[in-house]
Amino acid sequence: MTMPTDDQLARLGAAFDAFTRRYKLADALGAEKPLNELDKQALLYVAQHPGCGPTDIARFLDIPKTTVTSATDRLAKRGLLERSRMEGDRRAVALQLTGQGRARAEDLLSAHRQINRRLLEPLTAPERDQFIALITKIVSHEY
Repeated sequence: MTMPTDDQLARLGAAFDAFTRRYKLADALGAEKPLNELDKQALLYVAQHPGCGPTDIARFLDIPKTTVTSATDRLAKRGLLERSRMEGDRRAVALQLTGQGRARAEDLLSAHRQINRRLLEPLTAPERDQFIALITKIVSHEY
């Protein structure tokens, strides 16, 4: 495997900058107070795994449990998440979205789909498959 050249790094940086300006998720959500990225990821994880615990989120996102606890605190304060104690283990916490939290998660998923659609539209079907394969290869790479 060869190392990227300085020119490739500069072109990639410029492309990412243009990409970020063009495909902002916050813009797609309108005037609603934005969530930070960690809070969005935690909210979406709980939406897909009702009753999960903070440890499950921490493991999935590969971050410390204390960081997840801060995120779930913020989400609970905003009325998006509820915590309940498990019957068999009073130390364990089960996380559920509130009605407002489910609506917010659906808004986020809808915005993601809209952005992804806009992102893939200019590509041909084979280019889309190739792009998805390349992105998957990048995120799957172990460092």
